[in-house]
Amino acid sequence: MSLTLLLVPTYTQRLRALSGWLDRAREHRGAEADAVMSRRLAPDMYPLSSQVRFACLQAQEATWRLQGEPLPPALDDLAREGREAGERPGSIPDAQGRIAEALARLDAVAPDGLDAGAGLPVTLVLPNGLIFDMTGEDYARDWALPQFYFHLVTAYAILRHHGVPLGKADYVPHMVGYLRPGTGS
Repeated sequence: MSLTLLLVPTYTQRLRALSGWLDRAREHRGAEADAVMSRRLAPDMYPLSSQVRFACLQAQEATWRLQGEPLPPALDDLAREGREAGERPGSIPDAQGRIAEALARLDAVAPDGLDAGAGLPVTLVLPNGLIFDMTGEDYARDWALPQFYFHLVTAYAILRHHGVPLGKADYVPHMVGYLRPGTGS
């Protein structure tokens, strides 16, 4: 499978689901919905607002790296927002705006736009000083997807933990497209 066919639909489906979870939070919590953006699973974890930003960051970062292009300053801004979201969590509409930006970036990727990146060298420098050297394929499989899912699942868990009524169908809403007619209730 090509990297484009693996990553772009995966990121797109999951980010749309994440936006839907935020809609559900707004429906369920009403005027107090934005308060959930500062909620955490544990005191030493980033809040929901950070998880959303980091998921958006991971999806977009992969598209730049796998096209062999330098990361734009906007991604540095997004990472900084994620790290500082404990102090400035923002609102659900702010988070959905970030999701919309990530979706627009994914939509702009050509049908085979990431495929040539499989063999590219990728150097990943973390804020703590660790540096990883890998190929684009290694990066996609061992970093980009796991990091994206970590932040996505953490966002889901925070919302569930703080009373937003989400279930498995909300986690995989794209699966409705594969449903065999006449099955299920």
